[in-house]
Amino acid sequence: MLKLRTILLSKYLYYGIFIIALIYTSIILNIPKTSNYKTPPTIISGTITSLTIIDNYLKITLKSSDESFILSYTFKNIKEQEEFKKTYHLGNEILVKGEATKPKNNSNFNYQKYLERKNIYYLIKVKEYSLISSEQNIYYFFKEKIAYHLHNNSYLYTFIYGDKSYISKEVIRSYQTNGISHLFAISGMHITLLSSLILKLLKKLKVKENTSYFITIIFLLFYLLLVGPSASILRGVLFFILFSLNKIYYFYIKPFHLFLLVLSISLIFNPFFIYDLGFLYSFSISLALIETSSYLQGNYFISLLKTSLISFLVSIPISLYNFSSLNFLSIIYNLFFVPLISIIIFPLSLILVFCPFLLPIYNFLINILESLSLFLSKISLLTFTFRKINIVFYFLYYPLIILFINGLIKKEKIKYLPLIIILLIHYSYPFFLNETYVKVQDVGQGDSIIIHSNNCTILLDTGTSNDNNYSLSANTTIPTLKKLGIKKIDYLLLSHGDKDHAGDALYLLEHLKVKNIYMNLGEKNYYEKAIASKYDYHIAKEGTTINCGDLVLIQLNKEFPEENDSSSIYYMKYNETSFLFMGDATTISERYIIENYELSNIDFLKVGHHGSNTSTSKSFYNTIRPKYSLISVGKNNKFGHPKKFVLDILSNSEIYRTDLNGSIDIKLNKNGYKIETYGK
Repeated sequence: MLKLRTILLSKYLYYGIFIIALIYTSIILNIPKTSNYKTPPTIISGTITSLTIIDNYLKITLKSSDESFILSYTFKNIKEQEEFKKTYHLGNEILVKGEATKPKNNSNFNYQKYLERKNIYYLIKVKEYSLISSEQNIYYFFKEKIAYHLHNNSYLYTFIYGDKSYISKEVIRSYQTNGISHLFAISGMHITLLSSLILKLLKKLKVKENTSYFITIIFLLFYLLLVGPSASILRGVLFFILFSLNKIYYFYIKPFHLFLLVLSISLIFNPFFIYDLGFLYSFSISLALIETSSYLQGNYFISLLKTSLISFLVSIPISLYNFSSLNFLSIIYNLFFVPLISIIIFPLSLILVFCPFLLPIYNFLINILESLSLFLSKISLLTFTFRKINIVFYFLYYPLIILFINGLIKKEKIKYLPLIIILLIHYSYPFFLNETYVKVQDVGQGDSIIIHSNNCTILLDTGTSNDNNYSLSANTTIPTLKKLGIKKIDYLLLSHGDKDHAGDALYLLEHLKVKNIYMNLGEKNYYEKAIASKYDYHIAKEGTTINCGDLVLIQLNKEFPEENDSSSIYYMKYNETSFLFMGDATTISERYIIENYELSNIDFLKVGHHGSNTSTSKSFYNTIRPKYSLISVGKNNKFGHPKKFVLDILSNSEIYRTDLNGSIDIKLNKNGYKIETYGK
């Protein structure tokens, strides 16, 4: 034992293991990952490893041989859904027929690469499904029984399973905005609380201390198996096990060396954790708290404030790189939310599993939690947006953060300045760029185009999602604007009031500052009336001119009896590069444009009505002769857009489609332009 203790006290042991873990991680990450299927499969079989039903929407993870698939299916009616729940369970083997597609990327997120790290290469839209085997091993049996017991209460499910699927998306976004979403992922903090409760219970039962630790370790390993080894849970369980063994056998291993060992084991277990946000937050904050443990001493609230501040500082580069914003008020918010969740709600979640009669108290606390978070998320006083820049720059933050923390500990205010200065420079960076670009966003079957010049931003249409639980603005438009360092929209131009062009406008207006709203001529529909009832707006009459940075947009269309015919048409020119944005304008509108304006050799035509045969007549095309045709259209949409007839007309131009190319970026400069896409 003495010899073992001597070996375990050597710092070189932990540095050596860490270097081996890094080498192993580097090797694994550089091995190409590919699917076993050369072409998208139409029929697959496998085992159900996860299953979620929200409203009438079914999502399944299916493990087949050595890769997995994400299946989606919309139930035709309640009867089918109920029958499915009775028949299909975790661990069952099923056969599905459907349409397989590769995950689609956008300019904000490489979804394809994200899923590849989980060994998932295809998404399957299920058309038919059938049961092969109803056998269910004991692991899936217990996992499903516990999940079924919990899923009726979304927060119980979240705190026990770490799965936020059943919490409202709007509430989840409020937690993210307030900087407290980490409290809802099972992490080291939750594992510490859980293990503390078990140890206290065993102590009251007069179980010996060493035996208590071993019982707790067994319980945590079972829990780890039940909920799955996510990066943060694995860290918490591993740290408790090593801490317990260190205490039981008096190894006297330093906390930093235990940290290195846990980090190394985690990376060897799954090298792809290095890309996991939970992993990055969990380990960086843990290291900082270990190294500043003496500074964190004090009464509970002083200690909590210091912990919150250190955690916030260390997470700055990760938050900026991934979310392009910082909410400095989250330091204060955590003083309330951490004790509310960690001392009251989370322990009560565990107690409720055995004492369901406490549910009314629990629901009352959850209502307070949600209401307060939704209210605070609307306060933007100390929330700042930072443009996304080269990844190397984010690593430069760390020496300045260490210097800042060192200043806190030693009370040397001069050490605060470098971090404050670099944050100010980063925040101000977009003001000095003077960029001009057009970004046709991939928003499925709809239109949404970001136009920017010299710190002025136009959003032409908002698009929308057919899924009522999914906000296009929250998940695509606002993150895109943040990444670009855009803090407000100067002009929201709605070409017309159809849902696929204006459906997300209300959400956008509620969550982002918009200075001017322009609607098209003609009678207002449901979406336009909803906007008009809450916000001031202008009518984009024929000849209306929008000045934005170095750009001038002119609205060319007049009012017609039909909505699409009256769609606003904007002409824009930057130096020698011209654009024509057609909205959903029809051949009637096109004929009016041809007769009243001299337009020819247009560089970029945003094709009208997603390539429908009601737009883009041959005479119109021959008159404007576009060099590039941009079609905003949803993949495999039910309308069959773009029509072959229209594609044939456009064939002499270079065609870009959002369903094939993803988002389309056109970066403009004095010498011309550069086109980038974010498709497969």
